[in-house]
Amino acid sequence: MLFDSHCHIQFKGFDEEREKVLEVCAEKNIWLHAIGTQKETSRKAVELAESNSNIFASIGIHPIHLFPTYVDEEESSFVSREENFDEEYFAELAKSDKVIAVGECGFELYHVPKDKTVEEVLKKQKEIFLAQYHFAIKHNLPLVIHVRDAHKELIAVLETLPKPIRGVVHCFSGDWEVAQKYLDFGLYLGFTGIITFPSKKTEPKIQKDLWEVVKNVPLDRFLIETDAPYLAPQKYRGKRCEPWMVEEVLKQVAIIKDLSVKEVQNIIWENSLRLFDKIKI
Repeated sequence: MLFDSHCHIQFKGFDEEREKVLEVCAEKNIWLHAIGTQKETSRKAVELAESNSNIFASIGIHPIHLFPTYVDEEESSFVSREENFDEEYFAELAKSDKVIAVGECGFELYHVPKDKTVEEVLKKQKEIFLAQYHFAIKHNLPLVIHVRDAHKELIAVLETLPKPIRGVVHCFSGDWEVAQKYLDFGLYLGFTGIITFPSKKTEPKIQKDLWEVVKNVPLDRFLIETDAPYLAPQKYRGKRCEPWMVEEVLKQVAIIKDLSVKEVQNIIWENSLRLFDKIKI
């Protein structure tokens, strides 16, 4: 069995072909963690998880949803919906046995609203991140943490919290120095199809740094993911990313760590069950 620890199979982009994609995942014995990004997508993640034995859900507010923000990614573009963390709403969702984490929540400075200062954005992001952190503690759930162009800001907040911190820094894309800080906090690192990309001729160090992290991360402290429908692995670049493509991430980890695919698959499964300890098989 293989666990895609972070995907958005409940997003509208999968509406017309979701069942077909899930059939492929079932055939390949791949389990999915559907990650909420705001109230609606969190609710849909829970509903989907409750109707599929191989899907689990995370609930929370992504930092881009704290202000109306134009988001333009390779796979889609949209204006994010402004929301706050409604603890009563999410507490109701958390009653489901299929909810195994809180998030994705965190810090985002890649998309900053044009009418807001960085200081305003960070103040709100810190407030909502801490609200979700305390919610996770209250409900005995780990965190799924998002960070983009804001490692320094996230680390500064994490340094103020009791250790260890239960959770995973999803789609990790920093260097080994940054990775060590998260590992010291007790967090796991999640790797996506980005690790399958070739290094850029203009900035080769970025990818080499990431490969160094994959090589050095302790065997009991990492997960793999797709972030579907985003970040399709190199083999499928230009196509919509789907959860079963996590197999490509698995293969690349095995190559970098000089282990067999089967060894890494077993390690990932054990790590997934350890962090997301509410998973019931």
